[in-house]
Amino acid sequence: MLEASDIQEKKVGKKLYDYQQDAINKIFERLQNFPEGHNLLYQLPTGGGKTVIFSEIAKRYIKEVGKKVLILTHRIELCGQTSNMLTEFGVENKIINSKVKTLPDQEEYMCFVAMVETLNNRLQDEKLEMEHVGLVIIDEAHYNSFRKLFQFFEKAVILGVTATPLSSNIKLPMKDNYSELIVGNSIAALIENGFLSRADTYTFDVNLGSLKIGIDGDYTVSSSDQLYSNYMMQQKLLNAYEEKSKGKKTLIFNNGINTSKQVYEMFVNAGYEIRHLDNTNSDQDRRDILMWFKTKPDAILTSVGILTTGFDEPTVETIILNRATKSLTLYHQMIGRGSRILPDKSSFTVIDLGNNALRFGLWDSYVNWHDIFRSPDLYLQNLSSDDEIERQFKYVMPEELRAKFSKSASIEFDVKEEYFRVTKLGCRPKAALENAIEQHARICFENSTDFFEARELAALLEDDIEYRVKRYTYCICKSTDNYIFWLKEDYKRKLNLNLNRKFLSLEESIATEESE
Repeated sequence: MLEASDIQEKKVGKKLYDYQQDAINKIFERLQNFPEGHNLLYQLPTGGGKTVIFSEIAKRYIKEVGKKVLILTHRIELCGQTSNMLTEFGVENKIINSKVKTLPDQEEYMCFVAMVETLNNRLQDEKLEMEHVGLVIIDEAHYNSFRKLFQFFEKAVILGVTATPLSSNIKLPMKDNYSELIVGNSIAALIENGFLSRADTYTFDVNLGSLKIGIDGDYTVSSSDQLYSNYMMQQKLLNAYEEKSKGKKTLIFNNGINTSKQVYEMFVNAGYEIRHLDNTNSDQDRRDILMWFKTKPDAILTSVGILTTGFDEPTVETIILNRATKSLTLYHQMIGRGSRILPDKSSFTVIDLGNNALRFGLWDSYVNWHDIFRSPDLYLQNLSSDDEIERQFKYVMPEELRAKFSKSASIEFDVKEEYFRVTKLGCRPKAALENAIEQHARICFENSTDFFEARELAALLEDDIEYRVKRYTYCICKSTDNYIFWLKEDYKRKLNLNLNRKFLSLEESIATEESE
């Protein structure tokens, strides 16, 4: 979402960008054809300036139609940001918050900004009435809490705006409440034209088999905490940060408070400055933490949910998804926190530790929003399962690690291909894994001067070993967690034994040569 601090970059005076003006013209064309009871949904990516657009729409609607405009938000921070933006556009407005019980000054304003729950309570209790409202604008319209207010504005036109026109509840599709969808510029187009930063995405293989799905259709906090709090996942996060983001301003998204606190402790113990933020922090704590994050160049902030909407910090250089999600909306919201442009920032880094990019596609990939709007259930059914994603993943050795094996011409080994080769020859299936161990031993031997140095190199191959073991278990159709763990430990043990034999053989060869 575009805040008041971005206005000077997004417009000169009250001039809008061409794509923003085009969107406004399309919306008004529909308003003219359907002046009552025709609900519109407008889609524009996070960072595209939805607040700018609907502020101009409110101003123009009041001037041309002469009826009042009501803007609804689901969070108190968004109320303030929206009100400030309207004021910048010269639209006098009144915020209906918990302190407002009645509207004796209703005739003094043509525009109101309200929290959905607050307004619903007032209308349900009949403590106030909204008169002469012709247009209701709903920010972050994919949330379902707004539906309860539709009954009070049956004659008004409702305009929902969202980056992702996919309901947060699959049982309540957006097409049931909106007559049509208007799609704005794509993420790719906004990047190409210099309105958003480009995302450089790095994915790391994560086994999500232990995650459970909750009643909301997303992974449960408890199962996420259990997975992402374990030692291996914590180390994978730290290694990913040090490999791709060290020294950069980094925002980490987690699914559970327990996970985020453990992330905090791990980074502190590793010597990094980091803060933790969740919805239990006081307002003052939140302000202090966000100010620290804003002003410190290499700040690391680990959070839970609270910064997915209504938070705008253009200096963010890296987004780490330390969680998996089944929500396309949440996926776009999290990455969108890093997409703001600056004069010296045209790209940002995304580190994906939840197989999210493999599930949804890259952040800037084409999305057919019209199809999703018409058939959201079909879209969700066609998403790849976690098992399918796991099978598609291909391990690529990081450049820094590859440099340690520079004396080896090739470090590649295809376990699946080897499995088919050895079984075709009538060999035992496990020969494929034994040959993989031999190849790992060879490259460690080639790039070390003694056994101890070779063992150190072998210890760095943890991710590659896990990848090879998983590929093997898929081939033999046996992939329980216990069996994978046993195979990994057996692989590492045999790798060290193989290295020991190679160096003993080398020593014997040298001794023989010297004796001759």
